[in-house]
Amino acid sequence: MFANNEIKKSKTTYNMAVNDLIFPKEYKATLSLREIERAVKLIKDLFEESLSSELKLRRFSAPLFVMKGTGINDDLNGSERAVSFPVMDMDDQRAEVVHSLAKWKRMTLADFGIEEGFGIYTDMNAIRADEVMDNTHSIYVDQWDWEKVMSESERTIAFLKQTVKKIYSTVKRVEYKVYEQYPHITPQLPETIHFISAEELLEKYPDLTPKERENKITKEHGAVFLMGIGGKLANGEKHDGRAPDYDDWSTSNEEGFAGLNGDILVWNPILETAYEISSMGIRVDKKAMEHQLQVESAEERKDLMFHRRLLSGEFPFSIGGGIGQSRLCMFLLQTAHIGEVQASLWPEDMREACQEKGIALM
Repeated sequence: MFANNEIKKSKTTYNMAVNDLIFPKEYKATLSLREIERAVKLIKDLFEESLSSELKLRRFSAPLFVMKGTGINDDLNGSERAVSFPVMDMDDQRAEVVHSLAKWKRMTLADFGIEEGFGIYTDMNAIRADEVMDNTHSIYVDQWDWEKVMSESERTIAFLKQTVKKIYSTVKRVEYKVYEQYPHITPQLPETIHFISAEELLEKYPDLTPKERENKITKEHGAVFLMGIGGKLANGEKHDGRAPDYDDWSTSNEEGFAGLNGDILVWNPILETAYEISSMGIRVDKKAMEHQLQVESAEERKDLMFHRRLLSGEFPFSIGGGIGQSRLCMFLLQTAHIGEVQASLWPEDMREACQEKGIALM
């Protein structure tokens, strides 16, 4: 009976995934599969070099898995299950495949004594088994995870915006390089990125859902940094979820609203939707983490290794985030599905439906 229920659930999930897909009218890939492979390497090489120079980041090797029960793994929205397995030579203690390296990076800054004003970046590869697959989501996640040491006085919205502008200028630079190599792929990003808080966005569009609000503002401006994601808004709801122990989404800042984090969103004309390429923010200090753990009823995490070290003052003040590698490649190469730039697992009916619409999944 259990097996039959699992099969039924699996089939239902597949059908939902296909029903949620966006199929652009008369879609045709801008590049062949062979050309896409070359273009992906070009984008990754250029972006990595430019980002490290712009933010003063050194490349570090990243773990694929961490030990369970240490508090190092990213909890994302707090409900996603990590892929785990026993390690034979460690008395079958369980390790977890990372969701992201949000906490590991900050610990690494401390352990390696990275100086203020400098930071690290990694090639992060993750498995998110609970991800709902669609045009922009895969169970395989690849991103540039980065973290930078900052001073306490820089824990401001002004410093956050300054960092966002540097990342956005890097994206613009690579977009132009892609255009130089492939002139038929026309640049589409605006010159500047627009800043708005989740609270201000709610005030602007009170009758819309969070996703509808994102679509409205991003279509209007082309590129948006949406700030203050994780805490409850004036309507008692969250714009989106954030774990309570890395981004600072509750501290009131100099512009009067809470939150020192956010998402970089761009308008995707192929899918006609707001499109996230990065989630980032100034990280929690002791006060912010204690408050956010209390708000999220997660105070038991204080006993975990990562949290104990942060609360004892071992970690530097920092800012960091993740930038989707396949997400960025998909956007810059103007493909309709992330599976056109990334090899992963896809439901068979999704493959078939995409093939019928001229979308070839790797």
